Amino acid sequence: MGVQHRSTGVQETPAARLEALLSAAPSGTATPATLPPGLTGEDLVELFESQLLSRELDYAARALRRRDIGYYTIGSAGHEGNVVLGRLTRPTDPAFLHYRSGALVLERGRHDPAVDGVRDTLLGMVASRDEPIAGGRHKVWGSRPLWIVPQTSTIASHLPKAVGTAIAIGRGLALPIPRDSLVVCSFGDASANHSTAAGAFNLALWTAYQRLPVPVLFVCEDNGLGISVPTPRGWIEHRLRPQFGDAWFAADGCDIADAWRAASEAVAFCRRTRRPTFLHLSVVRLLGHAGSDVESAYRDPAAIAAEAARDPLLGTAGWLLATGRRDTEGLRALWNEARDRVAAEAEAALGATPLASRAEVMAPLAPLHADAVAREATRADFATERVRAWGDTGLPEDGPPRHLAVQVNRALTDLLAQHPEALLFGEDVARKGGVYNVTPNLQARFGARRVFDTLLDETSILGVAQGAALLGALPIPEIQYLAYLHNAVDQLRGEAASLQFFSCGQFRNPMVVRIAGLGYQKGFGGHFHNDNGLAALREIPGLVVACPSRGDDAVGLLRTCAALARVDGRVVVFVEPIALYMTRDLHAPGDGLWETAYPAPGSAVPFGAVRVYDEAATDLLVVTYGNGVPMALRAARTLGQRHGLATRVLDLRWLAPIDHDAVAIHARACGRVLVLDEGRRSGGIGEAVVTGLVESGCGGLPIRLVAGADSYQPLGPAAGLVLPSEAEVVVTAGELCGVSD
Repeated sequence: MGVQHRSTGVQETPAARLEALLSAAPSGTATPATLPPGLTGEDLVELFESQLLSRELDYAARALRRRDIGYYTIGSAGHEGNVVLGRLTRPTDPAFLHYRSGALVLERGRHDPAVDGVRDTLLGMVASRDEPIAGGRHKVWGSRPLWIVPQTSTIASHLPKAVGTAIAIGRGLALPIPRDSLVVCSFGDASANHSTAAGAFNLALWTAYQRLPVPVLFVCEDNGLGISVPTPRGWIEHRLRPQFGDAWFAADGCDIADAWRAASEAVAFCRRTRRPTFLHLSVVRLLGHAGSDVESAYRDPAAIAAEAARDPLLGTAGWLLATGRRDTEGLRALWNEARDRVAAEAEAALGATPLASRAEVMAPLAPLHADAVAREATRADFATERVRAWGDTGLPEDGPPRHLAVQVNRALTDLLAQHPEALLFGEDVARKGGVYNVTPNLQARFGARRVFDTLLDETSILGVAQGAALLGALPIPEIQYLAYLHNAVDQLRGEAASLQFFSCGQFRNPMVVRIAGLGYQKGFGGHFHNDNGLAALREIPGLVVACPSRGDDAVGLLRTCAALARVDGRVVVFVEPIALYMTRDLHAPGDGLWETAYPAPGSAVPFGAVRVYDEAATDLLVVTYGNGVPMALRAARTLGQRHGLATRVLDLRWLAPIDHDAVAIHARACGRVLVLDEGRRSGGIGEAVVTGLVESGCGGLPIRLVAGADSYQPLGPAAGLVLPSEAEVVVTAGELCGVSD
C-alpha cells in the first residue's frame, strides 16, 4: 500500500522508506556502543520491532483511509521513543495513554501472548465489532489484560482520573493490582496547558504535600506542536519542573538509549517513593497531526526536514548498527517483517464486520440487571455492621420521623456500614459535616480513610471518584452545589459515563455523585447556590439521575442508586433539593407532615418507579419532582377546597431515565395534565415529560407546562419571580379544568 507522505508530498513506497532510513542511519563509529544500564542488545532489537510495527500501522491507517475503509489516522510517528515505557512498566500498572502511544502499547503487549496489538489496532481503525476493547465504537488504545484504560480524546481530560487512580492505590483499599503498582499517564505538550491538566498536577502535588502516596508517572511527549500552534521552546520545563523538583526526569525521546535511561530512573523513583513523578520526553511529530493535516500549510519545509532527521527509528537503527546487534541486512529483514505482518493483518481487517444496529451500538452503554439490582438494594444482611456503626444512638427506624437532611445522613451511614468498599468525600463533608450539615458524624463513625475532605476542585473530586471506582471502590463523592458541577461536567460526560461504552463493559466507573441543588432558598446565595439547570446531566448517555422530595424516598433511592453502581457499574447522580433539607411541615407550621419514618433495610425505591399521591383522584394530574412535590400537594389542597377538584400528584423521583409509560397511564386516567417543572423551561424535565406524553398518544389531552424562566437566579426576593409559584400552579390548574376564582 503506497502512502502519500502529507508533510512533503513525496510518494513513498515501503522499499523507499527502508532505504532512506538505512542511508541516513549513523555509522558504527558515530554512536557510542555502550548501552545504558538494564538495556540489553536483545531488548534493543525487540524495542525496534515494536517501533517498526507502530510506524507501519501509521502508514496502513492512511492507506485504509484512502480506500474509505479506515476511520482513524492520528498516528504515533515520531513518538516511538515511548516504547521504553512499554518495557519498563508492568502490565498491572494502570495506563491512561496519549493517542500517539502505538509503540508503547505494542511493547506492553509482549507481556501477554494472547494480545495481538497489530491486529487489534487495525480492527479499531476499520471500526470492527471484533476489536477487543471498544468493539468498533472508537479507535482507542485499551486492553483489559494489560490494564490500559481506554481514552477517546486525550486533551488532558484523562489526567484527573489517572491521578485519582494513583490516590486510590495509596488509600489501603483492597486492590485488583499489586500494592506497589504505579499509574502511567501520557499526554502531549499542548495538552499540558489545559486547565484540566493544571488541576490534575495540582491534585497530585497537593495530596503528596500531605505525605500521602500518589504513585503517578506523568509522561509529557513534547513534540512542540498543538496541531498547528507551536509550543514555546522550553515552556514545559520552565512551567512544570519547579513544581516537581527532584521528581523531574527528562530525555531525548528520539534517542532510545537516552529515553531508556530517563524512563528507567523515573519509573524506579515513582515506584519507590510513591510520589508524583514527571518524565519529559522531547520527541518529533512526523506525518502531520493526522491524515487530513497538510503541514506545509503552516510549517516551513526546513522545519519539517529537521524533524524528519530526528526520526526515532533512525536513532534506534543507529544503536543496533553501533552495538553490532544487526547489520544493514538485518535491519532490512526486521523492517520487512514488520511491513509484511502489518500488510497481512490489514488485508484481513478488510473483511471485518461493523456494528450493524442501534441496539448493538448501545449494548454496553447502560447495562441493567433489574432483578439483581433490586436484590442488592433490598439486601439486609449487615445487621452486625449496622449495630457497630450506630452504636449507642440506636437504630434509626426505631426513632421518630425526621426531615430530608437527617434521613440522607442515616442512609449514608447504612451504606457505609453495608459496603466496606464505599468511600464518601468532597469539600467540607468530613469534620464539618457538609455546608448543610447532611454528613455529620460519618467520619467519626467510619474513619478518615473512608470519609474525607478534598481540595476545592470539582474536576479533581470526580477524578478521585473515577480512580477509586476503577480499582473496585464504591465512591460517593459530593459536589457542593449543582452550579459547581458545570466546571467539571465533562468528567461525567466524556469520561466516567463513557467508559463502559468504549470498553464493552470491561472497565467501569461505579459511583453515586451527591449534588445539592435546585432553588427556593428564599433568595439566599444567588444563582451559584440556586441552580436549577438539569439539562447538562440529562443529556449524558447512560447517566442515571435521581431526585428525592422527602426523607424516606431519599433513603430508598440511595439504596437503589448504590445497587445500580455495584451491580451494573452505573454512574449515578443524586440531586438533593437544598430547600427541602430542613423542611418539616407541608401545609401549616408545626404539622410535621413532611417528616418521614426511616425505612429499615430490606426496602428500596425500584429503579424508575414513580410515587403517586391520591391515586383515586381523576380531575387533574400534576407531574413534578423535587420542590415541586410539596408545592403541588399544597396546590391540590387549595383546588379541592375552592373548586372541589380531585388532583392526583405524580413525583417522578427518577429524572433520567423517566418512566414515560407510568406518566401516560396516570394522564389517561385523569384526562388533564399539568407538568410542574421547577427547572428552566428550555431543555428541562418538563419538556421531556410533555414530549413523552405526546409520543405515548396523550397529545390530544389538555396539557399545560408550568416551568421556571430561562434565567439565572437573582438574589433576594426577586428569585421568586423566575421560579414557579404555588399561586401560578393553582391558576393554571383552574384554567385547565375550566374553573376560576
